[in-house]
Amino acid sequence: QVQLVESGGGQVQPGGSLRLSCVASGNIFSLYGVDWYRQAPGKPREFVAGIDKRGRLDYADSFEGRFTISVDNAKNTGYLELNSLKTEDTAAYYCSAFFDKKRYWGQGTQVTVSS
Repeated sequence: QVQLVESGGGQVQPGGSLRLSCVASGNIFSLYGVDWYRQAPGKPREFVAGIDKRGRLDYADSFEGRFTISVDNAKNTGYLELNSLKTEDTAAYYCSAFFDKKRYWGQGTQVTVSS
């Protein structure tokens, strides 16, 4: 059974930073890559960033330059660094991996940006 566990969320002031982590239950990210999504209240879940098994990066246009995705395959851990946070970045952030024709999700970690 695949498990993805996110952590690192919290409350931060506008302009602040957070580093989210996602630990996988096995050697998943080196084989299939990892993606990050987010979902704000009342809005659909949206793609934020992804990194494939070859290390190629992909960002949604809205986040490139402020958010940085990375992965440490030795630790089975993916990261999403959030910088220059805005109030509109408030959302639950989810890591995800797609393999065996199925997308797996973590439980999410809440990021709240407010003064």
